[in-house]
Amino acid sequence: MTRDLSSASSDYSKVFGCKPVWRGVHDDLGTENAIFSFKNTYLEILAPKKKGVGADFVTSIIDSEGEGLTGLAFQTCDIGRLKKELSEKEVSTEKIVFGNGFDAHTDKSRSWRNLFFSRRLTRGLFLFAIEHESGELPKPKVNRSQIDRLDHVVINTNDPDGFISLYRDKFGIKLSLDQTVEKWGGRMLFFRLNKTTIEVIGKIDKETEPKDSFWGLAWSVNDLHSVHRRLADDGVELSDIREGRKQRTIVCTVKSHTLGVPTLLIQHLDR
Repeated sequence: MTRDLSSASSDYSKVFGCKPVWRGVHDDLGTENAIFSFKNTYLEILAPKKKGVGADFVTSIIDSEGEGLTGLAFQTCDIGRLKKELSEKEVSTEKIVFGNGFDAHTDKSRSWRNLFFSRRLTRGLFLFAIEHESGELPKPKVNRSQIDRLDHVVINTNDPDGFISLYRDKFGIKLSLDQTVEKWGGRMLFFRLNKTTIEVIGKIDKETEPKDSFWGLAWSVNDLHSVHRRLADDGVELSDIREGRKQRTIVCTVKSHTLGVPTLLIQHLDR
């Protein structure tokens, strides 16, 4: 989320090497957005535009948490069925909400339905499910100097077991790895869905209430050296390219133009 959509969209256009595929307004909510589309997901930048409940919500989040990575959306093909299944698992949800947006640049509209989860349930994270009803987002043609897809999102938790109980047992997301990393005294969980990963870094703290927080994003590229040159030429601050923690990967850190979101670029050399 951001207060200045134009500036944030411009910054992320440099990082991603492409323009948003959607610039919309939500008249009933008082918000506006820009959407960047990738092979396995999309990134939405949301900002207040005028008075409305949506604008009030966005402003309150920014006031309390600052601009940056704020929420995660899970796509579903049947949101009514999802709500029923979660209810059977004794997961309380809010009402299904209809939404729509209009892009004046393309004269196109989109509609969807959302199912929001309370932040008490999600231990502080802003999470919701979405069913797209009309208006598909185009998939960009990616060249070797652009971002290809989302590799993983990183979440911190002080209660790994509680995180597993919610995401694996209630939401039904596959837990592919659960290991203790002795060198930093923590636990690492990998949840996989839609060719991406939710990477959870757990450090147990029994003295405080269970709490989760977003940390950062890692984006996959086909040619990191090409992306690195393009970003450097565009004035984006970067680290040098280095070997990644995972075997046969190289990575670099993006240090500017990300709304303060910790951002890693990664190339898998065996792909």
